[in-house]
Amino acid sequence: MKPVNAPAYFDAPATPVSPDVETLIIGTGFAGLCMAIQLQKAGRHSFMLLEKAEEVGGTWRENTYPGCACDVPSHLYSFSFEPNPDWSRMYSPQPEIQRYIRHCTEKYGLRPYIRFNTEMKRCEFDSASALWHVHTGSGEVITARYLVSGMGPLHKPVYPKGAGLETFEGKSFHSAHWDHDYELTGKRVAVIGTGASAIQFVPQIAGKVEELHLFQRTPPWVLPKADRDMKPWEKKLFKALPFLQRLFRSQIYLRMESRALGFTVNPKLMNKIAEMGRKYIASQIDDPALREKLTPDYMPGCKRLLISNDYYAALNRANVTVETDGVAEIRAHSILTKDGREIEVDAIIFGTGFEAADPINPGQFIGAAGEDLHAHWEKDGAQAYYGISVSGYPNLFFLSGPNTGLGHNSIIFMIEAQVNYILQCLDETQKRGADMLDVRQNVQDTFNEKLQKEIKTTVWSSGCTSWYQREDGKNTTLWPSFTMRYWHETRRLHANDYAFGKVPEKVMLAAD
Repeated sequence: MKPVNAPAYFDAPATPVSPDVETLIIGTGFAGLCMAIQLQKAGRHSFMLLEKAEEVGGTWRENTYPGCACDVPSHLYSFSFEPNPDWSRMYSPQPEIQRYIRHCTEKYGLRPYIRFNTEMKRCEFDSASALWHVHTGSGEVITARYLVSGMGPLHKPVYPKGAGLETFEGKSFHSAHWDHDYELTGKRVAVIGTGASAIQFVPQIAGKVEELHLFQRTPPWVLPKADRDMKPWEKKLFKALPFLQRLFRSQIYLRMESRALGFTVNPKLMNKIAEMGRKYIASQIDDPALREKLTPDYMPGCKRLLISNDYYAALNRANVTVETDGVAEIRAHSILTKDGREIEVDAIIFGTGFEAADPINPGQFIGAAGEDLHAHWEKDGAQAYYGISVSGYPNLFFLSGPNTGLGHNSIIFMIEAQVNYILQCLDETQKRGADMLDVRQNVQDTFNEKLQKEIKTTVWSSGCTSWYQREDGKNTTLWPSFTMRYWHETRRLHANDYAFGKVPEKVMLAAD
């Protein structure tokens, strides 16, 4: 008998099947590794990680451009359960972050659980067995009771559309796929984009190239970076007295968390940041015309707030030109600007970011009713319950899913909260003797309606266009409040928010 208000797939014929693995994790960045470590700590050893590349690291493996570093202090941009007293700097560079990720992989013995060079192509939920069937690039099919996506939102590079890139006969690459074999010295280089990656690599290459043409659509707000070397005595102290490092981490967290007051509570507070930003530009840029080009006309935080100590200095160089007229056409050996100028270049580097608002590909996740999640999200925008569960996709969990990104704090904090929540989902399903759980559609809808209402009062809705938003203006990327609130609301699973089902009986278990 079909349970009252149960989804239609609970009527599927009973076909109990043992999965290849209880939990399958996609990706080995911070998110995927955190999930694996905590599964292990919980005594759940039936798991597997799929990694498309030959090494762990996710975005920190992929992004190796010159100057690549995190814009969150390293003592906070790391696992709370695995502190590193040996960070070389407050904001550590990419190689050091990647070493930390490898360290965690080795310390927790995760390599035997990882299938390298194995790309997930398609995941289908089989209602009869309550299992996910995961198709890999080699044609293999792996079955799992639970599926966890740790792919994150920043893995699909964006390229300009309709500009004629295919006609360019010089060298071109995205910052996420930096070509280290291509020698930039003495070359005429165009950089398209002025986002978080560009402000890091532009200062590194400006002194090498003959000409650098920086194509800027909208100037970012850039503030000084409070970076410094970690002193030897600090490292020794953190090693000897770990609680002091925890205090140091907490101080960083609280300082960054306080920024949510301006981002989400009272955007008018960002006027103070604007004043600081304008003073910083004035202190760094002598040319009044260039200063005007680099001064944003929108509220700080509406687009990603950036930090750098050498970006503006690089733009002062005689061989660097900031182009604001826009790209009309990319030709075989040149770029035509919208005002009719033709700029000859040898190479084009794209610092154009990622498709954060559209993080999955068509056909990657097929739910219980045969619906493609990409098609669903493309229509209405990506949404999930706390960015983790999606109704109609039982036993599927997202890490760094829709509306869990941040503009003010460390995503690692959010990931750890999400992992804790997922573990509760698994425990509750097991406690009930069930085989699957699915967030109720009305619960998900109510949550997202409230979330989108809150976003409308944040700085991200103050009038600019950013990668946080879809083309229709809907923000499907950011969490519109304090991270502490997210932790508080996800610290305990509310089982009534989910429907539970069992194979073969397919009996809905009574809610507490």
